[in-house]
Amino acid sequence: MPMPELQTDKGSEAARLATSLSKQSKQIFNRKIIAIGRKNGSQQDGLVENLSSALRAADSEFGQILQEVDEISELLKSDHPDTQTMRVATHPAVWAAVKQALLDRELRYLALTDDLTCLFNRRGFFAAATQQIKLAQRNGQSLLLFFCDVDNLKKINDTYGHHEGDLALIRTADALQQSFRDSDIVSRLGGDEFIALASETSAQTRDIVLRRLEKNLKKSSATESRYPLSLCIGVARFDPKHAITLGDLMVQADKAMYEKKRNAQKIV
Repeated sequence: MPMPELQTDKGSEAARLATSLSKQSKQIFNRKIIAIGRKNGSQQDGLVENLSSALRAADSEFGQILQEVDEISELLKSDHPDTQTMRVATHPAVWAAVKQALLDRELRYLALTDDLTCLFNRRGFFAAATQQIKLAQRNGQSLLLFFCDVDNLKKINDTYGHHEGDLALIRTADALQQSFRDSDIVSRLGGDEFIALASETSAQTRDIVLRRLEKNLKKSSATESRYPLSLCIGVARFDPKHAITLGDLMVQADKAMYEKKRNAQKIV
């Protein structure tokens, strides 16, 4: 039996809304900071799974809503959607719930992300790195923590303005992201401080990462000739046989960084 014209209009509108919300949800899921599982592998899956208990609970609820939206969207694409589907699809409360879920997801993203560099912020780093250390200890995997300080950021701000200082931080963030794997955790702690937690896959991992970072920093500096872009870096190793807390690991890396700073040893 043909659907009344009014219901067909509602169905068409609901279908467009379902498709739009589905696209929005996928865009949010694909944000490069939260969607840290861009590579396959059990270690990466474990990191995504264990980011934090709060996010897992929220994501489970959010995922269920998105699944229902996709199902409604598919049903509405049929030539003659049934009356019950139409009733659910056009109910304002359904779309209010979906919009609220999308908003909550975006707020969680903002809470974990540095708005300038789009890396994890301090809160996001602690959430992800704590779980990564637990996973590494359970799997007997060693890790490397890189504590980085941008050289002469105050001088760049004073000489060329804070806008240029922001650009220097963005270029630094880009160089860091290019130097580490997608499964590694890269963050801006605040100010001129960056930090990265990486799996130690071989005895050469530390030197390989530092050489790669040196290359990428030089590449970034090539676009700005007025000042060099360089970092002072301290590295600490997490040994799963003699596990320590994330806080203690950060203290070790911080001390190593300031020791290098005192000795004026720079990566570039």
